[in-house]
Amino acid sequence: MKSNYIQTRSFVLILALGSAIFFTQCKKEQPTEETTTTVAENETTVHLTDAQMKNTVIETGTLSERKIATTLKLTGKIDVPPQNLVSVTNPLGGYLKSTKLLPGMHIKKGELIAMMEDPQYIQLQQNYLIAKDKYEFAKLDYNRQKDLNASQASSDKVMQIAQAEMNNQRITMNALAQQLALININPSSLTHDNISRTISIYSPINGFVSKAYVNVGKYVTPSDVMFELINPLDIHLNLKVYEKDLDKLEIGQRVVSYTNANPDKRYEGKIILISMDVNADGVSEVHCHFEEFDKKLVPGMYMNADIDTHAQVSQALPEESVVYFEKQNYVFVQTERQTYEMTPVQIGPKEDGYIQINNPTELSNKKIVTKGAYTLLMKLKNTEEEE
Repeated sequence: MKSNYIQTRSFVLILALGSAIFFTQCKKEQPTEETTTTVAENETTVHLTDAQMKNTVIETGTLSERKIATTLKLTGKIDVPPQNLVSVTNPLGGYLKSTKLLPGMHIKKGELIAMMEDPQYIQLQQNYLIAKDKYEFAKLDYNRQKDLNASQASSDKVMQIAQAEMNNQRITMNALAQQLALININPSSLTHDNISRTISIYSPINGFVSKAYVNVGKYVTPSDVMFELINPLDIHLNLKVYEKDLDKLEIGQRVVSYTNANPDKRYEGKIILISMDVNADGVSEVHCHFEEFDKKLVPGMYMNADIDTHAQVSQALPEESVVYFEKQNYVFVQTERQTYEMTPVQIGPKEDGYIQINNPTELSNKKIVTKGAYTLLMKLKNTEEEE
């Protein structure tokens, strides 16, 4: 019994001693966890070892003065000057007999685009031919009375009445001839044998059909627009610009435009007109001419445009000095040997591989990483993940 008691007591003592040792070890490990937490808190500083420096290309530099032009970004749409947008009408109205026009179709100046018919065309030609015959008769009568008056066989009054009648008939004939010209009938070629009930409508410009408002058989009044034609050779870009930016623009300035659908396709142009009329929203218009015509550019198409304004001297860094991380721009500033601090930076426009720094006072006279900034960023973030 005594032997069993001694064994039991020894087991309890050993168990207590083991628990104490385990508890002591756990307490000793706690400072290590605290040290790890302290290292992880420094999320903006990266230190490279000698071995890492041998395998990494790091170059530093300072802010430098560079001439950088500010790029003004505008929006607008393709427009056509009034002289290049033609609305086709029929001055006398009538029924559309035939047409082949469809929106987007290319046409040439003088090309037949529609045939019209109406009884009034016949009546107009009839009236002209009658007026022409009456004029010829009145002219003969006047010449006869003139000869008689010269031989004292007729009074001056009779000759004057014949002259007035001749002039009246000539006025009527010429007025009707002008009406025929409006509907593309040549009065000089009109005879009693070629009266037509149809007239032809011809294209007044080279270009393409923008809109067609009529169909075969439809009656068109003189005020109805039948077709809209566009001469695309003089299309231009109409941009909207705020009043505060007007002083940055001038005639002849270079413009680069592009569409949302194909932003990589750039269209060169220049400013030809700056409107000084500002609307209630503080917006004015800038008209730009394209250097080369592209048939893919059609009126009404929305465009984006970049305009480089006058260059000014700014504090700048090489573009690769700036890294973008979590919606913020940063640079790495060398604080000690092989130690770099990630510092927020405000940037401006870019030109010729350099980028404008808008908060230069915070970086003045500091060594800034100009090559290898992204390597430092990756090293810094990978270290945080490991920790």
